[in-house]
Amino acid sequence: MIRGAITSHIDVAQVVLYAFWIFFAGLIFYLRREDRREGYPLESEVHGAGDRGFLLIPDPKTFVRADGSVVLAPNFALHDSRAVNAAKVAPFPGAPLTPEGDPMRAEVGPGAYAMRADATEKTFEGHDLLAPLRIATNFAIAGEGPDPVGMEVVAADRDVVGVIKDVWIDRSECMLRYYEVALSGGRNVLLPYAFAKVDASKRRVNVQAIIGEQFANVPTTRDPNKVTKLEEEKIAAYYAAGTLYATPARTEPLL
Repeated sequence: MIRGAITSHIDVAQVVLYAFWIFFAGLIFYLRREDRREGYPLESEVHGAGDRGFLLIPDPKTFVRADGSVVLAPNFALHDSRAVNAAKVAPFPGAPLTPEGDPMRAEVGPGAYAMRADATEKTFEGHDLLAPLRIATNFAIAGEGPDPVGMEVVAADRDVVGVIKDVWIDRSECMLRYYEVALSGGRNVLLPYAFAKVDASKRRVNVQAIIGEQFANVPTTRDPNKVTKLEEEKIAAYYAAGTLYATPARTEPLL
């Protein structure tokens, strides 16, 4: 037999190769089980929640968050029990949905959002992650750029709806996240920076997502100086809904 051979048909290299294949198959199986700690059981329009699969679903594991709270996963809890405010345009599974009632507040399509925790995001030090400059006084707008405070807010229909009262920043990323708009009617609403375009030469902030009258229905926060994760979801979803539903023409084909 040649050097390294165990028998005339098996050698060390062959054993190592087979051991690697077995290890790699086990690794894939382990990772695929860990994938299923969230988002399971799967749901079907026809059959509802599918079989949990005792072989492919991992045993529950306890995760301790930075704030001391405990989460068990998988827990198979179907957290979102909201009614779908839309009707299917065809009877087959997976058919598109058309909103029922006010499409801007139907919470479907681009206006859909996740039911995140109704609590503020925290920094490592325990402060609110997002805060207006009137609270986060150790931050300031860079002098190299325009100061948006005091600028007019112009909606997609050219309606001037109010002025920028303050800006909200992300304390960890050191970046602007929201403009606080003081509407002409007296309410204050948050405008995500991604839905706004600052025109420094005209001292305006243009918003193409929604029209003027729709600013009155922008979701607000319970606390004027804080925004929870769930409130963020609702605010962003409302502006996102406007990109498709703000006007009837937006739901029609371009050609």
